[in-house]
Order: sequence, then structure tokens, then C-alpha cells
Amino acid sequence: MTGSHTVTLTYPMIFLAVFANQLCLPFPSVLFLLTAGALAKTGSLNLWSVIFVGVAACVLADGAWFVAGQRCGYRIVRGLCAFSMDGQRSASKARRLFARRGLPALLFAKFVPGLDILMPPLAGMLNGATLRFLVFDAAGALLWSAAYCLTGYLFADHLDIVVASLTHLSRILAILIAVLLLYLLWRAWRLLRIMRELRLRTIGPILLAQKLAAGKRIAVLDLLDLEGQEDPSAAPGIPGSARISPDPLRSSAKVQVPPDIQMVLCCSSPNQITSARTALALRRKGISNVWVLEGGLKKWKELDLPLTTNLSTPAQLAARFGVELPDEAT
Repeated sequence: MTGSHTVTLTYPMIFLAVFANQLCLPFPSVLFLLTAGALAKTGSLNLWSVIFVGVAACVLADGAWFVAGQRCGYRIVRGLCAFSMDGQRSASKARRLFARRGLPALLFAKFVPGLDILMPPLAGMLNGATLRFLVFDAAGALLWSAAYCLTGYLFADHLDIVVASLTHLSRILAILIAVLLLYLLWRAWRLLRIMRELRLRTIGPILLAQKLAAGKRIAVLDLLDLEGQEDPSAAPGIPGSARISPDPLRSSAKVQVPPDIQMVLCCSSPNQITSARTALALRRKGISNVWVLEGGLKKWKELDLPLTTNLSTPAQLAARFGVELPDEAT
């Protein structure tokens, strides 16, 4: 690497960049680690010190997410999903991975976009042992930090353009932060608009129970999510409802509901974010007679209304009411 560019990169800067990135802020931590590895080859930085700083920043940030998951449960995961374009799918993937691998999944989670942020709070939510979490998280952080630092070290002679870009890093970070703020404001506005549009399209649990008991033609969809159940598909729900994933309902065109059928969506969160998003997507497809269960399953359970683990399948729901759901919604 040539000396034509003067770059000041310190250990605190590396720590802050990695720490901020692990807290979901748009800081280019990989760029910092690559460049730090390249500078280590010139003797400006110590390679192992850079790797240690990266590990320390990861463990500190991930530890904060882990504690948040322990204390706040699924609300943390739901909050992260709400501000992600593919949050529900990433959360489902993270849960399946954790169910199969447990805490050792942290060894490679940082290399998979989406999983890197969701795995620590998910581990806390699912009561992972704190000491084992720290061990596996530190090991995963070591692999991740070392991979990028060593890449920068080995290819130092070809990273002049990266080093040059750091002279303009303050401008790049300002743009990234501005974009992040605009994105968060847009997502918050969109969520508020969804809730406002559906405010008059809710049905109370008691009224729904009365209509179901009277045999009204109501198709209840229980939207599968990640809210604290070891096996969400086996969790109790409203009798007669069908439990499905919301993503195919939002994206697929293969959703048909007869005009005389009232469709009610419910999820496990009291703020009904998942149900509201899905209801709005269905209304945009021309399905107007769709409602959201006020208070979700949580309110239904608080009122001691009937529950069952023997839920209907989408096929059974279709046979009863003539609705058509996408196959991948199961």
C-alpha cells in the first residue's frame, strides 16, 4: 500500500463504528475493519489489537440486545422487525436456526444479514444461558472480526481506494445517518397511517366470540409470528381459526374471499401491528370485508374466552367458507 494518502484511524474509532453497527446504526463497520487490517500491515495499527477491539464492541452491543430480549421478550424482536423491509421472514429464519442449533448458531450468525441483529435478543427472549451466550457470541465475533481484518491485511496493497475514501468518511457517515433518519421517519409514518386507516375496522373479542357462537360466516386467520412460544404452530388459538404466516398473504395474488365472508385477522400483540399491515395489504388487493381483532390474542386470553390447540387448516377454512389462500401461507 502506498503512502500517498494520510489516514487517521484509531482504536476508539474502530470500536465506535462496530458498536454502532451492531446497534442497527448504518456505520460501515466492515470498511473500518478492512482498512484497519490494511493499516496493520504497514505497522500503523496492531492486527490483534484491532481484532480484540472489534470483538469487544460486538460483545458489548450484543450483550445489550440479549438483556433487552430477556426483559422485554418478543417486543424487542417485533420492534426490530417493524423497521426492516424483510423483518418477519428474517425473524422466522432466526427462530428456526436457533431451534435447530441453539446458541452455537451465534458462531456464524454475524455473516448472515438479518440474523446478526436478531439472534442476540432472540437468545435472551428464549432464555439462553448468559455465560454460554457470552462464550458463543465472543467466539462468533472473533471469527467475524478476524475474517475482515485478515482480509484487509492480506490484500493491503489493493486497498488504496478504501483508504482514500476514509478521508471523506465524515461526509459519508452524515449522508448515511440522514438516510437512516428519513427511513425511520417514513416507517413510523407508515405504521401510524396503517393504524389510523384501520382504527374503524376493528372488532372486539367479546363481539367476535358472540358472532362465532351464533354461526356467523367469519373466517378467522391467526397470523403466525415469533412471540415467545417454543413452537408457535402448537400455541393455543381461537377455535375455528386457521394459523398461517402473514407474508404470503401480503405478497401473493392468490387470495380470494367471497363477499359474504367477514375475515378477521389476529396476532399475539396488543398493538396489532402484524394484523394491521396484513389487513391493509388485503384491502389493496380488493378484499374490503377484513377486520382486525382488537387487542389481539392477548386480549382474547385476558377475557378468558375459548381457546384450542386443534386449529383449522387453510384447506379446512377454504372448504367451510370458500376462501382461497396461497399454499405457502401454511
